[in-house]
Amino acid sequence: MEEKKKIVQHRPKSFYVKKYLTIFFGAIIAAVGLELFLIPNEVIDGGIVGVSIMMSSLTGMSLGVFLVLLNIPFLYLGYKQIGQNFAIATLVAICFLAVWSAVFSPFPQVTDDPFLAAIFGGIIDGLGVGLIIRAGGSLDGTEIVAIIMDKKSVFSVGEVVMFINLFILSSAGLLYGWDKAMYSLVAYFVISKMIDVVIKGLDESYAVMIVTNEHDEITSALNDRLGRGVTLLHGAGGYTGESKEVLYCVVTRLEVDKLKEIVLEKDENAFVTINAVHDIIGGRFKKKAIH
Repeated sequence: MEEKKKIVQHRPKSFYVKKYLTIFFGAIIAAVGLELFLIPNEVIDGGIVGVSIMMSSLTGMSLGVFLVLLNIPFLYLGYKQIGQNFAIATLVAICFLAVWSAVFSPFPQVTDDPFLAAIFGGIIDGLGVGLIIRAGGSLDGTEIVAIIMDKKSVFSVGEVVMFINLFILSSAGLLYGWDKAMYSLVAYFVISKMIDVVIKGLDESYAVMIVTNEHDEITSALNDRLGRGVTLLHGAGGYTGESKEVLYCVVTRLEVDKLKEIVLEKDENAFVTINAVHDIIGGRFKKKAIH
């Protein structure tokens, strides 16, 4: 019996240059947020970075040492569960952050107001972490644990990450005081939102599915008034067996209300579902004038 040939995907060198340059600059930005804003004010991030900050405070050792040591078991899990490319990108990101953290550590802090540090440090740190995630890496081993637990428990990835981080932030309360723990919670919220902005973009897109009997009119209106291409899917009602046409298209956030207006104008009984889209590859998706 012949062995199945392993498919090797060859990517151009420019892909890897862009990938690791993004990780490089993401690590610099994240280090600035941590060393010039959060750490001097005893405000921490969640995950392994937060644990590393607390361990560094307790022992006086460099933050970078704990970033590397504490992430080693998670890197192994990531290699086994997610893949080699992810593990390598994550290792590079952690090493870059460890180096730049040591570089920026002697610099004076930008502010001694913990609330301002939580807000602006969170924005800067979240921007850096978001760039690293977009490039296919990670700084937080707890996400790997969450992905594994998601497959073996009833809890979602988000719920597991939140539970772990609540435990870490509570530990920060015991170490730095409960006011600093609350500032850390603010920083964690800002960081997570900034990561979402970097990953999803400011101008979000939405995938729309429309079940209607007036598919020709709606397709024509979406083409003419929104400038959007529409894909026609053939379906049938699960209960009645009646043939149904399903329209699929992608619009920007600003076009959602106009799309609803067009659909209901043509068919008030249409069934519409709208879901956020993180990335769009290929096609001719461009902004159009709404009329």
